[in-house]
Amino acid sequence: MRESRSTEDASRESDSEFLAARFESHRGRLRSVAHRMLGSLAEADDAVQEAWIRLSRADAARIEDLGAWLTTVVGRVCLDMLRSRRTRREEPLDDAGPSPRLSQPVLGPAGGPDPEQTDPEQQALLADSVGLALLVVLETLTPAERLAFVLHDLFAVPFEEIAPIVGRTTAASRQLASRARRRVRGGAPAADADLARQRELVDAFLAAVREGDFEALVAVLDPDVVSRGAGRVRVGAKAVASGASTYSHLAHLARPALVDGAPGLVVVSEGRLTGVLVFTVARGRIAVIDVLDAPERLAALDVDLVL
Repeated sequence: MRESRSTEDASRESDSEFLAARFESHRGRLRSVAHRMLGSLAEADDAVQEAWIRLSRADAARIEDLGAWLTTVVGRVCLDMLRSRRTRREEPLDDAGPSPRLSQPVLGPAGGPDPEQTDPEQQALLADSVGLALLVVLETLTPAERLAFVLHDLFAVPFEEIAPIVGRTTAASRQLASRARRRVRGGAPAADADLARQRELVDAFLAAVREGDFEALVAVLDPDVVSRGAGRVRVGAKAVASGASTYSHLAHLARPALVDGAPGLVVVSEGRLTGVLVFTVARGRIAVIDVLDAPERLAALDVDLVL
């Protein structure tokens, strides 16, 4: 009897380890889905952990496609979390509104991560990072629109699988994604692909701020540039340049960094991160500047990655 129980315990432990290994093979994709849904790496991790809890309680042997099952579970968890925000009156932002409270960029050194000095998880985050400009626009969508767009357009999940998650028909789910797609295209400028040129523009922006050169600032900004952050929104090259010029005395604390996989700036004072500037370069000019300076958001970022 004792030997039989020991064999059963060993079998259950083996099954549990096998299930955990299968779950880990899907973790990266699940975290990416959750990050785009929630705009927060910390909340994304919470959603993925909830998916593991639900899997550990389910009859895994009856799950035919584990990846699809987990994606569905994470989608439902994220949808509940987004709806919960609304009940707390955390309303979506206007298209030109301030940077979303929960969106967090992924930081890295200006020259890109050193594979020999960067842990695999951080390398994966940098490779899979999503631009903050897109996250800002995603914050303007309803929870159902956001889920339909993220799952279908970014992760190729069929509408037939999305429909049960949002409680709509397949056709209605397709319409949700279509509405979201129009808002995304209208609200997030398509970033230029030339990273070297982006770096030049960001470096020129920093040099102009340090020198107090107003004309040089205007020259690197798109005429309709939008600057968001610190509870204030500025629109137009002259307005943004004027606002940036007022911080010229702090510019010596700024240094180049990789922010969400694109050239950006971080402000570091006495080894402490005090600000992050996220740039979207489009049509050869700086089109969007998102400024993150809330202490609780900066505390979640690893300053050592850019020092």
